[in-house]
Amino acid sequence: MHFKKEVCLDLELSLNLKFRRLTMINKKHPSHLNKRALFSIFVIFLSLSISMAKPQNKSPTLVNLGVVLHDLNHSVGGKMWLSCIEMALSDFYASRPHYNTRLVLKFREYKPNSVLGAANAALDLIKNDQVQAIIGPVTSMETSFVISLGDQAQVPIISFSATSPSLTSLQSSYFFQFAQNDAAQVKAISAIIKTFGWRQVVPIYADTVYDDGMIPILTDALQEVDARVPYRSVISPSATDDQIKSELYKLMTMQTRVFIVHVTSDLCSKLFAKAEEVGMMGKGYVWLITSGITNRLSSMNSSVISTMNGVVGVQTYVQKTTELEDVKFRWKRHFRKHYQDVDAELDVFGLWAYDATFAIAMATEQVLGTTSSIGFQDPNASNNLTGLDTLPASSYGPKLREALSTTEFKGIASDFSVVDGQLQSSNYYSIVNVDGRGARSIGFWTPQHGLVRRLNPESFEGNIGPIIWPGDSVDAPTGWVNPTGGKRLRVGIPVKNRYDEFVNVMKDPVTNQISVSGFSVDVFKAAVESLPYALPYEYIPFANPDGTSAGSYSDLCYQVYLGKFDAAVGDITVTKNRSKYVDFTTPYIDSGVAMVVPVLRRRSENAWVFLRPWTWDLWLTTSCFFLFIGFVVWVLEHRINEDFRGPPSHQVSTGLWFSFSTMVFAHTAKVVSNLGRFVMAVWIFVVLVLTINYTANLTSLYTVQKLKPTPTGLKDLLSEGENVGYTTNPNVYQYLKQVGFKDSKLRHYRNLEEIAEALLKGSANGGVAALVDETPYSMLIASKYCDKYTMIGPLFKTDGFAFAFPKKSPILPDISLVILDMIRGQKMSSIQSIWIKNNSNCQRSSAEKEFRSSIDTDNFWVLFLIAGTASTLALIIFVASFIYRHRYIFTQPDPDGSCPSTWTKIQTMFTVFNEKDPNYHAFKCSQPPSAIESSPSHPHSPEDDRSSHTDTDFAFSGEQHTSATDQASPENAPAAPDVVVALQIITPSTA
Repeated sequence: MHFKKEVCLDLELSLNLKFRRLTMINKKHPSHLNKRALFSIFVIFLSLSISMAKPQNKSPTLVNLGVVLHDLNHSVGGKMWLSCIEMALSDFYASRPHYNTRLVLKFREYKPNSVLGAANAALDLIKNDQVQAIIGPVTSMETSFVISLGDQAQVPIISFSATSPSLTSLQSSYFFQFAQNDAAQVKAISAIIKTFGWRQVVPIYADTVYDDGMIPILTDALQEVDARVPYRSVISPSATDDQIKSELYKLMTMQTRVFIVHVTSDLCSKLFAKAEEVGMMGKGYVWLITSGITNRLSSMNSSVISTMNGVVGVQTYVQKTTELEDVKFRWKRHFRKHYQDVDAELDVFGLWAYDATFAIAMATEQVLGTTSSIGFQDPNASNNLTGLDTLPASSYGPKLREALSTTEFKGIASDFSVVDGQLQSSNYYSIVNVDGRGARSIGFWTPQHGLVRRLNPESFEGNIGPIIWPGDSVDAPTGWVNPTGGKRLRVGIPVKNRYDEFVNVMKDPVTNQISVSGFSVDVFKAAVESLPYALPYEYIPFANPDGTSAGSYSDLCYQVYLGKFDAAVGDITVTKNRSKYVDFTTPYIDSGVAMVVPVLRRRSENAWVFLRPWTWDLWLTTSCFFLFIGFVVWVLEHRINEDFRGPPSHQVSTGLWFSFSTMVFAHTAKVVSNLGRFVMAVWIFVVLVLTINYTANLTSLYTVQKLKPTPTGLKDLLSEGENVGYTTNPNVYQYLKQVGFKDSKLRHYRNLEEIAEALLKGSANGGVAALVDETPYSMLIASKYCDKYTMIGPLFKTDGFAFAFPKKSPILPDISLVILDMIRGQKMSSIQSIWIKNNSNCQRSSAEKEFRSSIDTDNFWVLFLIAGTASTLALIIFVASFIYRHRYIFTQPDPDGSCPSTWTKIQTMFTVFNEKDPNYHAFKCSQPPSAIESSPSHPHSPEDDRSSHTDTDFAFSGEQHTSATDQASPENAPAAPDVVVALQIITPSTA
């Protein structure tokens, strides 16, 4: 029976909705009125029939529901929300007439921003009307007081407008926040800050529970995107116009131009009106508003919205559905019926109030549907409105609380579900831009995809749409400008710099005007001029009243940290300790530690320069090989080559001349033996390689003026006990101490002139052998005195020179980007060429920069090994062949039949070795056959006499003579012509 009733009621509701839609269509299209009218009559008839057929319920149980809202006479929002609650009950019971419960609204109003008034109204509802639940009050601060009453009376407190995260920390089991928590929007706000790269943000909020609960969470979210909060602007909810203007003027004197407004809608209206009045809604300003304001934009007056032109905000996203459009249409008609003189639009708070009323009605039916009487545990409690000790407790409060915690349905704003008293929603936000007439959507933010242009399930588009900023500007503000009111950026600059080329501070004694120049100063000036906005600044010397330096570079950075300076400009090295107090820009020049040393000039006018291409061991090795090759060639050639014969002195000089002449390939003697040619082929190749290298190195010595550093590293200086200089740089000093230098070997200098003089003197004369300093300074010295000193290194690298700014300075990213552009382009090089000049007379070629030392034996040991092996092998082959051919000398007896001694045989062998080889083809071709085959008994020709006298110079004394008779005997005939010649030389008297 109940099922049939519910079906009929649902059909009736559906027909009524269709009838309303047809009415809308008839108004828009009058031509269709006749056709639609017939259908409308049918619908009405059917609806009446169903209504007459419905059985009437018997006296449903009435349950009181409290509603606490502020003054309806002056609050458009209160009227809108109350009408939403009333319409929700009407829609709920119209579709569910068979329910046994009926919620009866008990309304109480109070003055706006009155905490005691809201608490008094709730107390009145609990004690006098015995309400089972309360919807309201409006603000988070008012709700926090009413929650305690609900806990004591066991009455659920339902809020559709209190969104502060601090309410959840109360841990009340009877409080239900049926609105989106503000903590969900901080990610969307920080995403906008990150997208535009703003580094500083100032929140503006009211000193209430509503705002205080939001700001700590917002600050943490901003820190995650590397943005900081330098100042918090707190405005009293009851602030006057003058107080608001005073706070705005204070904000105008600050650097930050990005403001996040998180106040009530009433305070927001006054704030933006005064911001426009003082000129803070112009170009360069950024105003972001939270969802508490954007969700109420539709209810704000048009004059208020016109003052918010260019504001960007996050708004709770509600998906458009048919049900939502139908509710909006019916609510509009219902609202105009009761408030004809009020123009309002339904906002998300009204939708939450509608869904919250549905949830209470469903939970009430579930708990009290079978109960005939509703009451409290102490019905005889006193009616004293302030008697909290006699506050009664609801009998069904715990059950109603449990029912609300488990209620789920498809709501108008979103799918309705509750977890730990908090409404669960998708946490989607719409990013809106106020254009003076209202808010237009420019994008969305989702927890999964961040900022997107459109919500497309298939492809989420990144970024957001174009924004019209305050002042009708389409260019995104930088978020930081120079403060108004005449304040300039205070730039601290060091004085008495050890290198004036980087920073030089001069003071006019007459006018006391400060003039600053130098490489670092020009870089900072060029960077500021390249910024997209004007940045007035002034240099403030970091000096004592007497003009002396007030401290080190680290002290200067610490003064920036303390706020005495807004920045520090100079040749400031980025270090770990300084980074604890300040932030550095991108380094404008690379740095490190390098060494400057005097150079040893090697000039071509040196008389012994021709010996320098080779080391002494290479000269000695080459000379030995020349002698060895000459000896080998003589051994291989003197028996068969006329060029290598003659007296001993002649043969020695010929061998030496032949060997050394191969160096320039001017040898005239011919080599006729195969082994000699083999040896010479290998040796000539070796000589060719040696000659090429010698010529190349000697040419560079004569044509290039080389500058060689006297020491080549710190280890050389340390091992030789040399003095080393350094400037006023504690990092360099500590580095030298770590290397191993003692204080007695370290010299401290303050300026460039002292350094140049000390390097000129040298360590032996009280100066230094080298200067160790940072790379830019070493480069400066080497370029200024390039004909005397050179730079070695860097020995190790550091982070370079940069400008110091306070932590999280908003201008620092802009300066860093400009410096990067200058480094990539030609601007930095042109500035550097002015202060760190490269003298064209000192420019060194690649041969000068890479000094080549003399060539030693290690470069040619393979060639010498090949030449030595080839020569030795040829010599062994020749000796073995010669001994084998004349082996009979060791076996043939003397003519008298006696066996000669070993020494005699060796003498005979050397004698044969010293003679010509008449069997060699060269001799056979040059002599007639009769001369070769002549007997020793024949008379000698003058040629023979000359040869005989010449060759006998090598005759050995004490040799045995042989008679002509013995020579002619067949058995004593020599086996080879060599023996005949040898015997003839030994016994010249034989004729």
